[in-house]
Amino acid sequence: MGIQITPSILNADFAALGAEVNRIPGADWVHVDVMDNHFVPNLTFGPTMVEALARVSPVPLDAHLMIADPDRHAPAYVEAGCGSVTFHVEAAAAPVRLAREIRSAGGRASMALRPATPVEPYEDLLPELDMLLLMTVEPGFGGQSFLDLVLPKIRRARALMERHGVETWLQVDGGVSLETIERCAEAGADVFVAGSAVFGADDPDAMVASLRTAAETAAGTATPHA
Repeated sequence: MGIQITPSILNADFAALGAEVNRIPGADWVHVDVMDNHFVPNLTFGPTMVEALARVSPVPLDAHLMIADPDRHAPAYVEAGCGSVTFHVEAAAAPVRLAREIRSAGGRASMALRPATPVEPYEDLLPELDMLLLMTVEPGFGGQSFLDLVLPKIRRARALMERHGVETWLQVDGGVSLETIERCAEAGADVFVAGSAVFGADDPDAMVASLRTAAETAAGTATPHA
């Protein structure tokens, strides 16, 4: 699995989300930030909107649930059409059971950690996960500045994955741009959520390509040009 770019629609035009996702056909996933105004101080989408978006999106949906009761609600997002569903370990009562429920429903199971949440206590959960998301800002709002303090955690997470021989993807979300993506890729991340960097660009799909190239180069996986 190579580098993947996942634009976040948190920074897109909410009045025209169907048109917005069609502006990024080169993306690997569309990142959908679901917030309940409890786990984070913001309110966004629910499964009904996600289901509507899934019907028109040319790119699969990656739901990031920043909600207080993911054990109850996460499977509904697989049913709504998301190919990947991420829950926060800080909010989950039974993360292993929840990851297995997401997988059994047909989705990829992902677990997110806030910037101050250490990865080491969850080492044994890695085989249960298809992806681990390390937040590089405090969750809740788009457009925040990247937190360099998370870079050592990205390196530790990658080392844990290699130790266990798992093929878990390592995603970062928050402040990802052409200025920061290389540091994340060098540290071991391979899935990148970018919101304002993509939808704030004149050509969002060209920015997706530029971000991919920058990450591939930094990770040493760029394909040599003929």
